[in-house]
Formats: sequence, C-alpha cells, structure tokens
Amino acid sequence: MSTSSSVATGHAAPQESKFHLLVQMAMILAVITGVEVLLVYLPLPKSLILTGLFVLLTVKFILGIFLFMHLKWDKLFCTILFFIGLILAGGTAAALLAMFNDSDSVPLTSKDVSAVTVVRNIQAV
Repeated sequence: MSTSSSVATGHAAPQESKFHLLVQMAMILAVITGVEVLLVYLPLPKSLILTGLFVLLTVKFILGIFLFMHLKWDKLFCTILFFIGLILAGGTAAALLAMFNDSDSVPLTSKDVSAVTVVRNIQAV
C-alpha cells in the first residue's frame, strides 16, 4: 500500500510544479505587458520607445513559445523547425513592408491625376 501512495505522490509532484511554473510565467508575461503599456505613455524619444517595445515583445514571445507551446519539453529538432518557419515568416513580412512602404500610400493630388489621364489618353491612341 505504501508503494502505491508513494507512486501517486511522486507522479503528482511534477504536474503541480509544471502548473506553478505556468502560473508564474503568466504573471511574468502580464507584468511585461504592463511595462509595455506604461512605456507607450512615457515622454521618451520614439526610437527609444520602439526599441524597448521590440525587446519586450521578443522576450514575451520567447517565453510564450517555450512554455505555452511546450517547446521546452519537445525535441530540439521541433524547436529548430519552429524557428525556421518563424524566420521565413519574418522575412516575408519584412519584404512586404519594404515593397509597400509609406511613399506608396500618399494620396494623389490633382497634378498627379492629370498626368495619369494624359498617359491613359496616349495609350488609347
């Protein structure tokens, strides 16, 4: 009888520690989110705010994927595959942002519209 109770106790201990680890990590992520919100409202230079937000975002992302997506307990190969996909997605997003930058979203003025009309009339002839 004592062996079954020791087995049950030994089996329950890792689950409880994992639960506490996840709760602690959720609290840490909540604190980091609070710091991000506070950082936005501080009167600091825009470049410093963006750098700070990027660093905090990266820390939150790494903590989140390693614990909540269980990459901490998976094989290293799965983690490497995840980061390869992440790098490809980041590169795709960066390429799209570079292709469709701010200068592409400037509204047309009346001068630009008349130039477009002239080009259309020339092509029609």
